[in-house]
Order: sequence, then C-alpha cells, then structure tokens
Amino acid sequence: MAAARGDAPIVDKKVAKEGGKERIDCLDACCATLVLPIMLAHTARFGTSNKAALRLLTQENVLVGGFFAILGYIAAYTSTKVGEQKVDEQKLARPEMWFWSRVMSYYPIHCLVSTLFSPMFIAADTWYGTPLKTTAFRAFLNYSLLQAWFPKQAAIWNQPSWFLSALTSSNLVMPAVLKRTAALSKLGLQKLFCAVTAVSVLMKLSFSNTSRFHEHNI
Repeated sequence: MAAARGDAPIVDKKVAKEGGKERIDCLDACCATLVLPIMLAHTARFGTSNKAALRLLTQENVLVGGFFAILGYIAAYTSTKVGEQKVDEQKLARPEMWFWSRVMSYYPIHCLVSTLFSPMFIAADTWYGTPLKTTAFRAFLNYSLLQAWFPKQAAIWNQPSWFLSALTSSNLVMPAVLKRTAALSKLGLQKLFCAVTAVSVLMKLSFSNTSRFHEHNI
C-alpha cells in the first residue's frame, strides 16, 4: 500500500518477487523504547510520592498509542501488495481467519499468565472485601479480553493486559479498514492521519496521566 506512494521501506527485489516482505527490524527497537517508560509508569507509585514526578512518569496512556501505531503499520505492511494500492486478497479472503490468527499469537500466553497469577488476583480482591460475583466478573473480562470496554475494571486483573483487549477489538475490524485505506491516495492517507491524530490528542488531553489514581492509598 505505502510502497505505491514511494514512502515505504526499501524491499529486496528477490523477496518481493517471491511474494514475501522484508522484516523491519527497527520496529522492535521502537517497541522496546516504548516499553521502558510504560513499565516505570506502572511502578512509579512505589518509588516516589512527589506529585510532579508522578505526573511526569505516569504518561503510559499517551505512550501506549505508539504500540497501536506500530501494530497498525505492521498489519497494513503484511496484508497489502507491494507497489499496488490494494490488499492481498489471498490473506483477507477469510477475515475471520485473519482475525483469529492474530488473536492466537498472544492469547495462549495471556491465558497461561492469567491462570498462573489468578490466585494473587483473587487474594487481592478478597483482601479488599470484593464480592465474589465482582471477582468472577473481573475474571470473565480478563479471559474474554473484554476489559477495555469496562474502564473501571480494565486495570484490576493484570493492568497491562487491557492493551490486548483493545488490540483484539482493533483486529476485529481491521480487515474491513485495510481494504478501504489501501485504496487511498497519499493525500487521502495524510488527511486520514490528521483526523485520527486529532481525535487521539483530544482523548489524551482528557486522560493524559494516571497520577491522580496513585494519590490514593493502596
């Protein structure tokens, strides 16, 4: 898709001829760069009580948008044709299989980790007097990857996993989105980018940091 506009990474001719795509190694480095501040944000409460420092360190809701941008680019890069403004029909012929192939790349490990640490989550709920039905509801949201649709519950069991919930919802509509965006011109993509960025900025301004949640006793 992007290659047709002259702004995609250079792809080896042999790889392109064989129908494959060259791996973009720098994306791994970008993800690693984003992970560190997000990890700090989740543990900042235990390292300082300084409100200014907490506001600076708890910007994970801004930084996590970078992961969606990278994963969206990868989805487009691997599901569109080099040098053409259209998707790879062979890969998107069955959207449900495209969706499940993405989900199953991370759900098994999510399920395993959730099960291994479920005694800790249940113990924490019990410690704070959480009703059993609420604990069961949180477990259901966690295993079904629906917690992102319930903001008040999204950070209870394994807080970072809400990202997987949001990613799953994104993957559900991605096949339809890819078909439309692949046909856009460079100008069309730029306009779409500006519109999506504007909406994203508005959301971040309303919920840019989580420092106010760290002001409460745990």
